[in-house]
Amino acid sequence: MQNEDESYNELCRIEIHNIGNIIEFPPAPKAKQPKQFIMPAEMLPKLDLYRRIVQAKLFIDSNYAERIDAGEIADEACYSKFHFIRTFKSIYGKTPHQYLTVVRVEKAKELLEQGVSVTEACFGVGFDSLGSFIGLFKRRAGLTPSEYQRQRLKRQAEIKKEPLRFIPGCFAAQFSLRA
Repeated sequence: MQNEDESYNELCRIEIHNIGNIIEFPPAPKAKQPKQFIMPAEMLPKLDLYRRIVQAKLFIDSNYAERIDAGEIADEACYSKFHFIRTFKSIYGKTPHQYLTVVRVEKAKELLEQGVSVTEACFGVGFDSLGSFIGLFKRRAGLTPSEYQRQRLKRQAEIKKEPLRFIPGCFAAQFSLRA
């Protein structure tokens, strides 16, 4: 159980760092008595609010394929629905629903690259309507799901056939100059 708590705390610390509001804890000195860091009292509530928002984001990341709404996500973070939506958007620049949609489209892309059918990808990531999924996917990715899949599978086949063609020139130049 301790390892799970430590990994969760590490995820929260990373997320808080990604937000740009990290609280740095100084490294413990090598002496026997570690130096204690006392956090100002006014920072504690803010840190707790960020932890709860991060917890909600992690909830979205792990439950994207299920039918979830802003109310459920807000409950996970112990916020009222509308306060949660405003706070989430101020931190991540997207509403929880927009973020959920982005996660679902990215997961659908991964499934399509593996050769899964468009219909299976649609329902596998939590969309209810194939038509809505195709329209949304096209707005986000610039291609329909089937066009995207065809393009990615073709590229994967080309990479397998001629892998050296896909090495970036700047990377190849580094090694050709050393010889």
